[in-house]
Amino acid sequence: MLRTTFGEDAELYDRCRPGYPPRMFADLAGLAGLGPHARVLEIGCGTGQATLPLARLGCAVVAMDLSPEMAGIARRNLTQFPDVTVVASAFEDWQASNGTFDAVLSATAFHWLDPDVRMIKVADLLRPGGALGIVSTHHIAGGTNAFFADAQRCYERFDPTTPPDLRLTDDDETPDEAAEFERSGRFGPVEFRRYEWQQSYTADKYLNLLMTYSGNRALEPQARNGLFACLTHLIDDVYGGQITKQYRTRLAVAHKTP
Repeated sequence: MLRTTFGEDAELYDRCRPGYPPRMFADLAGLAGLGPHARVLEIGCGTGQATLPLARLGCAVVAMDLSPEMAGIARRNLTQFPDVTVVASAFEDWQASNGTFDAVLSATAFHWLDPDVRMIKVADLLRPGGALGIVSTHHIAGGTNAFFADAQRCYERFDPTTPPDLRLTDDDETPDEAAEFERSGRFGPVEFRRYEWQQSYTADKYLNLLMTYSGNRALEPQARNGLFACLTHLIDDVYGGQITKQYRTRLAVAHKTP
């Protein structure tokens, strides 16, 4: 199962995965009413990239991750915050033991949860009026666009599952996201916020980043080695040793209906 691959090198994930724009947490605090002592459940905390800003807001956080290795690093990263508890568990299996939460947050992890369970279980864990925040991160057109067009040919050569002629756009719309809130019958209208940002990478740093994504980790070693050699050649020999990736982070927040 691809969602279990992230813990295979949790230290690499902690070093290389980008975090989230600080403005997003200010918006989340306003939309969800977060502040000191707010009880927050975070699903799929990884090594704590989103947990740390919640802790700095003064929230009491229960942060969970499927991977014991990820959870262990999150505990290490959050030792100075006694109101943060890190749990190694699948969300689908976990049972709360101490009342309901003011908010639930899932940052780049909600899509991994069982779609037959996630909305209803989250709603059951929230107090009336509590908020669910879902964060997604998208690679969009921008930055070194020509590199990513060239890189597509590397993927087509070494990963047979790659859709042909795939190209970046600036569209990150997923209409099903709002529809899932509505279908559950447990949440009010969804509010969206978007944040665009860039990050630059050398070949080594870019390959390390790619190794934190499940699709690359799941490739056969020979195919992955060929893919990475192809990408390294492009970055070092064609694009001057550095490329820039354009990101869009999207926050969706809705409140549980009474």
